[in-house]
Amino acid sequence: MPPAAGGGPPHMGSARGPGAGGTGGEGQGGRLNLLLSYSGWQEDPWIERLPRMLEPLGVRSLKAGSGREATRVIERQPIHIAVVDLALPFEEVAASGAGGACEEAGPRLLDVLRRLEAPPPTVVVKRKKTQRDDRRELAASLRAGAFAVIDRPHTTNELESLLDVLRRILHRHYAGRWPSAPESRPPPNTNFG
Repeated sequence: MPPAAGGGPPHMGSARGPGAGGTGGEGQGGRLNLLLSYSGWQEDPWIERLPRMLEPLGVRSLKAGSGREATRVIERQPIHIAVVDLALPFEEVAASGAGGACEEAGPRLLDVLRRLEAPPPTVVVKRKKTQRDDRRELAASLRAGAFAVIDRPHTTNELESLLDVLRRILHRHYAGRWPSAPESRPPPNTNFG
C-alpha cells in the first residue's frame, strides 16, 4: 500500500523477519500504538516476535502481562489497536504466587476498552477450551465489539494471519492512514483497582 497523503502507513503484510529490536513501549516513538496483552504461558511467544516485526513500520507495541498492567498502559497512552488474550491473568503470575491458577482478566479488559471514549478495534486471542466453550467465547467477544477472534499464534503462518487482521483493521478503521493524535481523555473507569 503506498503511503497516503499526510504520511500513511507502510503495508503491514510486508513485515518479514525481526526488525531492529523489540519495543517495550516506554518512551519510544511511533505513530500507531498497539496494546499487546499476553498470558505468558509459552516460551518464545508471538508477543516477542510481533513487536520486532512491526517496529520498523512505525508501530509502537505496548506489552501487558496482566489486567492491571494493561489498565495502566491504557491510562497512560492512547490505544489505536488492542490485542487481548482472554487468558490474561488479573495479576502477574509470578507476583500473585498462584502458579497459574489466578483469575483471568481478558474479558474484563475487553469491557474496559469498550468503555473508552474512542474504543480501539480489538483482536481477541482465544483460550484453548472445549468446542462448546470456544463458541461461547467467540459469541461473547463479538458482542463485546471485537473486530476479529483468533487462535493463539504458534506458527509463522498464524502470525502472518494476525498481521493480515491488523492490516484489515488499519484499512477499515483508519482508512489506510495512521491514526491522528487523539485529544486528551480521562482515564477509563476500571474494576482492576
